[in-house]
Amino acid sequence: MNKTGYIAGITRGHNAGVCLLKDGEIVFSIEEERLTRSKYDGTPFASMLKILEYTDKIDYLVVAHTSHLANDNYVRTDYTGENIYTSLARKIGLIERFNGDPNNHPQLIDMAHHHHKLHAACAFYRSGFKSATAVVVDGAGTLYPFEFPFAPDVQAGWETETVFHCKYPASIKTVYKHIGTKGPIETIMHMASDGTDEYELVITENSGIVKVYEGVTEYCGFSSIEAGKTMGLFPYGKPNDNIPPLFEKTDNLTKSNRSIVIPNYPRGSIINAAPYKDLRYPISASITGNQPDEDVTLLQSRRDLAYACQTQTQDVVLDLIIKSVEITGNKNVVFSGGYGLNCVANYYFLTKLNELGINFYAEPISNDAGTAMGAAMLQYRLVTEDTTVHPKQDTVFLGPEQHYTKDDIISIAAKYNAEVTDATHADVIELITSKNIVANFQGRSENGPRALGNRSLMFDPTFKDGKDFVNEIKHREYFRPFAGSILEEDVHEWFDLRGMKDAPTMMYAVKCQPGVEEKIPAIIHIDGTCRIQTVNREQNPHYYDIIKTFKEKTGCPIIFNTSFNLGGEPLVETLDDAIRTLENCRIEYLYLPEHGKLITVKNT
Repeated sequence: MNKTGYIAGITRGHNAGVCLLKDGEIVFSIEEERLTRSKYDGTPFASMLKILEYTDKIDYLVVAHTSHLANDNYVRTDYTGENIYTSLARKIGLIERFNGDPNNHPQLIDMAHHHHKLHAACAFYRSGFKSATAVVVDGAGTLYPFEFPFAPDVQAGWETETVFHCKYPASIKTVYKHIGTKGPIETIMHMASDGTDEYELVITENSGIVKVYEGVTEYCGFSSIEAGKTMGLFPYGKPNDNIPPLFEKTDNLTKSNRSIVIPNYPRGSIINAAPYKDLRYPISASITGNQPDEDVTLLQSRRDLAYACQTQTQDVVLDLIIKSVEITGNKNVVFSGGYGLNCVANYYFLTKLNELGINFYAEPISNDAGTAMGAAMLQYRLVTEDTTVHPKQDTVFLGPEQHYTKDDIISIAAKYNAEVTDATHADVIELITSKNIVANFQGRSENGPRALGNRSLMFDPTFKDGKDFVNEIKHREYFRPFAGSILEEDVHEWFDLRGMKDAPTMMYAVKCQPGVEEKIPAIIHIDGTCRIQTVNREQNPHYYDIIKTFKEKTGCPIIFNTSFNLGGEPLVETLDDAIRTLENCRIEYLYLPEHGKLITVKNT
């Protein structure tokens, strides 16, 4: 193991946060929102302060960002003129004072202009592949300013899809990049160079793939960043010939259809609904209610557009993946960026790519939190030139360590007049099978957006009305599905994993086996799929034993699993967060399996 000390990767935009490495190993990784309780919180000061719980010095501070070039928009501190991250790190003692140019601090590594590259680095270094084709499909990555004499009004574009060829120790070479602009500009296709890599560059005035998804998401009445809602809505839709194609293929290039999807970089796109009668409804008339009894025509138009968006984008991405393998000649594919969290598409890719002999890895931390991890990992390899290939690292239990004593538990519970009692797994299963939601809180929190048993709400998947019941309590829309955590040894009897041995990170919405749907109706979506998590005792011993106890009582090796938060809130991080969340909803029970304690909050 190369001894490099501590490297902190931080990401600045939405999904802001910190990943801390020691000698190449992840110490912790967390998003800012988990600490501040403000969804999509930026400027990761609270996350940086967490570093002090592990070390008072770091060797490198590596900065990532969503869409800006290095040093182009940092807020500067008074007098010293430092960027705010270097300044904070210096003020709390993480880096030494630098008496030279404060903007060239030797411990500050600015990777803000490599957004897609950092997504690729995160996926590659965690995939277990010795080399790979990295495909990044994202919203608006790095901003590229440019000047075209024939298009003076176009001054910048944003990377939307990029392909890299990755090799150890730190070769992440660009081979293809699409840059989207607001236009107007004619499509430009040529070879380009960033000083080291020569690659195929395509510049268009069209929306990127994720921007199409964001535009449809906003049209459906959601925030553009809530694309998961559109994914949940799509199977309620159907093919509709009155909705034009969202993409068109010209000159061997597939582009979004600008007649219906108008780019609005760096924000989401605008759906030009006026020419199409099936879409001609006010945007304010959304489908965000909890009951499916709204205007039928309006509702179906949203459903059909969501269907078109999901099915067409995944076909376009599949074509890009296949093209990428043809360019690199490497059949190990790692997939990341915002679209990497589309578990419906990931299962589709897995199915299609298996037929072509292509190995596929979807990175579970594909959101921008993964760029902090990618930045730290890439810096480690650049410094050490370490060529060690680790086995697939698909664990996400990477939050800061938390230790609670019995007195801590009693003290925190007392703040909320909650009762603390002894409990076993069997006691908890008795509550769950009596139609109670039980929150599970243990160990380190999950990094990324998926709850995998450490910050989860548990319920009985066999209840017919379970989905509606839990959606109402969580203040979620009626069409949003839930996940299932299943004992690894039972998964193939219940679900078709398309050749995968397991699925521990909930990255695939998989088809259930014949006869399964009626057994677990609360977690099977309208299209017969379920987003699943396989669990073995080594990965998560307490959660495994909870599920096994449920199986012993019911014959079903699956627990209903959803994230421990209410609609619009981040996942809980601390025990205080957990009990406070229960106080604000109709959930009464919180289980701490490591301590054998049940906390009961009686809501009035």
